[in-house]
Amino acid sequence: MRASTPEPKVGDLIEIFRPFYRHWAIYVGDGYVVHLAPPSEVAGAGAASVMSTLTEKAVVKKELLYDVVGRDKYQINNKHDDKYSPLPPSKIVQRAEELVGQELPYSLPCENCEHFVNELRYGVARSDQVRDAVMAAGIAGVGLAAMGLIGVMFSRNKRQKQ
Repeated sequence: MRASTPEPKVGDLIEIFRPFYRHWAIYVGDGYVVHLAPPSEVAGAGAASVMSTLTEKAVVKKELLYDVVGRDKYQINNKHDDKYSPLPPSKIVQRAEELVGQELPYSLPCENCEHFVNELRYGVARSDQVRDAVMAAGIAGVGLAAMGLIGVMFSRNKRQKQ
């Protein structure tokens, strides 16, 4: 995917396709990204980084994009540009650089890497990945409940016929 991915511009959101989830970073220029990662995570961790979701603290890191991506695929994804006005690139980089090295609270549902980069680009912390997972779980739960209800009705109907 690297060959077909255009060179990111300063302030672009970078979506990295890790196994089981997506990691997010923000491009700050000269081949570097800033991202929120657990202190123990090494660049290009891939599947091993799924354990990072279990931590309560994370560190803001500035690393080379290709080191963070490792063998995973990535894309530029400024998906909220139609909803929110991006901050000026110089402001995004300034805010990102000021946070590098800081340890921040980390919580999968409300303070994850996607919240972090959206806050930097738009001034709005949000994670569609979390929203989508919650919706999928809700839909699955409704589906299971409906199947259970159908099963009860079917068995009740079967007993009445006997």
